[in-house]
Amino acid sequence: MEYALRHFGEREIDTILGDIIKHVTPDRAFEQHYGQLQSIVDKIVTHIHDFSRLFSINKFLPFIDLFQKESVKVEVCKLVLETFVRYQLEPTSDLVIVNALMFLARIMHDSVNALSLEDEMRHIGQLVCGFLKRVSVGTDYEQQLSFAVESRSSFSNLEPVLVYLVQSVNELAIETRRVVKGHHTRKTAAFVRACSAYSFITIPSVGNVLLRLNLYLVSGQVALLNHCLSQADSFFKAAISLLPDVPVVMEIDGKLRSTEPLLLDYIANLCSTLLVVPDPPESGVLYLARGLLNVLQTYAWDFNSDAKVKAYLSILSLLSAMAQETYAYHITGVDSDDRLYGNDPKFLAELQKLSDTILGEVLQQLHELADVPQRQGALAVALLGVGIVHGDLADAKFATLLANLWALALKTGGTDSRLLSRHATYLRRQKAAGRAIADELIQRL
Repeated sequence: MEYALRHFGEREIDTILGDIIKHVTPDRAFEQHYGQLQSIVDKIVTHIHDFSRLFSINKFLPFIDLFQKESVKVEVCKLVLETFVRYQLEPTSDLVIVNALMFLARIMHDSVNALSLEDEMRHIGQLVCGFLKRVSVGTDYEQQLSFAVESRSSFSNLEPVLVYLVQSVNELAIETRRVVKGHHTRKTAAFVRACSAYSFITIPSVGNVLLRLNLYLVSGQVALLNHCLSQADSFFKAAISLLPDVPVVMEIDGKLRSTEPLLLDYIANLCSTLLVVPDPPESGVLYLARGLLNVLQTYAWDFNSDAKVKAYLSILSLLSAMAQETYAYHITGVDSDDRLYGNDPKFLAELQKLSDTILGEVLQQLHELADVPQRQGALAVALLGVGIVHGDLADAKFATLLANLWALALKTGGTDSRLLSRHATYLRRQKAAGRAIADELIQRL
């Protein structure tokens, strides 16, 4: 066979494969020669890397069908897909290639079940993702979305593929926004809403909680960029509702690890996004921030960790940013709460009330850590940093609180003196730049 592959063309190879099929089909003789048949496929894909040539061999797919034993057939499909992923450098729009490889990829997908090893599922998922990345349906965005819908139905048991499909549809929505330069027509607005609906339907099928959370957040951000406010709202509500399902520990890279660092990073990212999310008319003021706070209060935090308080500090930073007359950043075409409420006293009162509640919780935790000075000092420094950056330093009462936190950090020991020094330098520079800072705070420093 190798001689034919080296010196003959597709017609002669097609004839040879047809002759092999003819000889091994009677009495299912092929079942006794799986090893030799698999070797033939291996030699074919080793010598033919142009898949338009490969699938011009009419007997190639019927030859693949000779492998009736599932485990052998899956290995043969892997051989073909691995070759395609390795050598197909440019996306292809050839329907013959796409349909043939989709057929082989479905065979691999259908072999996955509850007893499949995780490494096997990961490998198959990577091959299918590699194949999908190399499929091009041109600039017809609706056709690309239709292909994503078909792929979702074909590979619903492969988590990496579902994640890839959600991200590719989000990318499609962003590309649509780029083409229309942020000004959607009725048709493009309906299309990006369809993209959001696709993601919202697909994400719950992803098993990993952290992946689901990140997909909800990214998809919500994409919907917000495309002015799909109700869809973005649904994504963020789903993300907040999912937070209680995050386990305290989970297997990451083969080892059991605490999820708290990842959760804290996620909450900080979510809070930075919620700053520009406008309150819907039918909902109450700050309803997403309140919902997030309620979830964090009931989450099963590790008693020996300060992660809960650090999460509160992220929300405290968010509320402080919301109290500004003009927010630090906006999304073009989206009116955030600074424009909706216009620094309304009632809105500011709600912010103050919620901030006082959170600050009270943090100070209560500080008081309860009196017997653990190291943790108490670290928490005091964290609160001090948030207060210096986001607080009203001209308020004498608040300045006294910060001065007391400073003293507590020094008293407990174990605090990074360089961090305190940077805080002091920052305050002096702010004072020199004209920021209103209570004299008591500067004197205490």
